[in-house]
Amino acid sequence: MPLMKSWVTSANAENHPFPLNNLPYGVFSTGDEEPRCGVAIGDMILDMAAAEEAGLVTLSDVPVFDLPFWNEVMELGPKAWGELRAALTELLAEGAAKASVVQPLLVPMSEAELHMPFLVSEYTDFYAGKQHATNVGTMFRGAENALPPNWLHIPIGYNGRASTVVVSGTDIHRPNGQLKAPDADAPSFGPCKRLDIELEMGAVVGTSTEMGQPVTVAEAEKMIFGYVLLNDWSARDIQAWEYQPLGPFQAKAFATSISPWIVTTAALEPFRTSTPQREKPLLPYLEEPRPGLFDIKLSAAIQPEGAASATTFSNTNYSEMYYSAAQQLAHHSTSGCAMTAGDLLGSGTISGADKSSYGSLLEVSWGGKEPLTLDTGETRTFIEDGDTLTLEGHAEGDGYRIGFGTCTGKILGAVKWP
Repeated sequence: MPLMKSWVTSANAENHPFPLNNLPYGVFSTGDEEPRCGVAIGDMILDMAAAEEAGLVTLSDVPVFDLPFWNEVMELGPKAWGELRAALTELLAEGAAKASVVQPLLVPMSEAELHMPFLVSEYTDFYAGKQHATNVGTMFRGAENALPPNWLHIPIGYNGRASTVVVSGTDIHRPNGQLKAPDADAPSFGPCKRLDIELEMGAVVGTSTEMGQPVTVAEAEKMIFGYVLLNDWSARDIQAWEYQPLGPFQAKAFATSISPWIVTTAALEPFRTSTPQREKPLLPYLEEPRPGLFDIKLSAAIQPEGAASATTFSNTNYSEMYYSAAQQLAHHSTSGCAMTAGDLLGSGTISGADKSSYGSLLEVSWGGKEPLTLDTGETRTFIEDGDTLTLEGHAEGDGYRIGFGTCTGKILGAVKWP
């Protein structure tokens, strides 16, 4: 599919992340006005509350866009999602009959503040990138025992904290916690010393299921409203002490950052690609009815406080995942666990085959043994106070891109406590 032209001229610029092919959903505010739903088109945001009030877009008998979240739209289901995308395309396409009516409803993105695009109902983070799991397992258990025995059979995950999922641009305090050095007799309490990121994608679940009712991979795919970039901030030293036998807890609970725009599954359809060849056959309920991943180029960069620019240390691709979001969602439901509109599923760290494509500093520095040299000449094994981390991603089409915006977070010093 080639670039779809819009009368919003900035949307037609080469490599712009928000062409008419994209139309991602976010929440924005301007001045003293309340946050409300918006759609990115080029350098502008279409005020969906105003478009609804003007009768240009109607999805329900009651307003659904004058809210600071997209959950109400999600719950209308896939048929309404398709109708919305078709209506927006008609309103914003080159030569649109109602362009003059829509134009006053556009807000410059430079004048808007972006907010969380949806209310996160529950958050589950997976461990579904094979290269990442192999790297981490090799560091801690040796190459011969790198992957847990179940890893090639099920998408492993853990339940995280929805309360600390925040939008890009939110500052993050370095977490405090219990730490225990390998040569120490007892743990101590204090700020994390090995703070890290995990470069991930997040799948936004758009429809709900009843408790006790599992879904197939095909059904799960239809439930996914869209995708965001996701940074699963990780306190490696806190994690090392606490994770046995139940896995991550406080090491992950302090913050998770997401990009401000939900890129719909519909926008990503041209970029579908299959999960990799299986080393062991999956049980039938996890088999893909069609390709479940997307060809999305991803990067991670670090910028020390005061530095003129950031250093990119990872270039990878969402297609590196071993399990798709639909497989993860289907497995999540197998026990009868109810899924809710607004659930967020973290993909797990996305790492490629070599160091330049590793999605965490733990891997890039190989546990702190091989420091990363930044463009400034400084070195990093893990994140220092004042550092800003930025994730970016886009799918590359025929003369256009489908972008997510950036996912950034600056690390502040730990809160002094107790």
